[in-house]
Amino acid sequence: MDSPDSDGMLAEQLLRLTRRLQRIQSRQLEPIGITPAQFRLLRTTAHYDGPPRMADLAERLDVVPRAVTTLVDGLEASGRVRRAPDPANRRVIRIEITEEGRAVLRSMRDARKAAAEEILAPLTAEQREVLGGLLTALVDGMPERRRC
Repeated sequence: MDSPDSDGMLAEQLLRLTRRLQRIQSRQLEPIGITPAQFRLLRTTAHYDGPPRMADLAERLDVVPRAVTTLVDGLEASGRVRRAPDPANRRVIRIEITEEGRAVLRSMRDARKAAAEEILAPLTAEQREVLGGLLTALVDGMPERRRC
């Protein structure tokens, strides 16, 4: 039977890995001039079939609408998204990804793949498969909130 101490050690290892992933991501994003939060908003926006409303993004990202406004302001200033009126309701604003924003997503996809390869390098193919299954079990066991 696992002791509470071993669970604590496991939690600490997961936190250290998460911090390492965040450092790698920040290092990749810095030359592009985008923050991790802006990148997350850009990636989330791309997952919609059509341009989402700001309220949709706030809900999906589990943040207050004001936080989305600030992120969109920065992304719009850099030409990565644009605000567009909803054709059915002029009071609603939708967020569209520009070609520049799509280019950022493409370049980040490659950078993230390289980062994953760096982190997973010590593992065999079989270990990676096991880890994938374990992580899926943990993510699927989480309360339904944010999955982007």
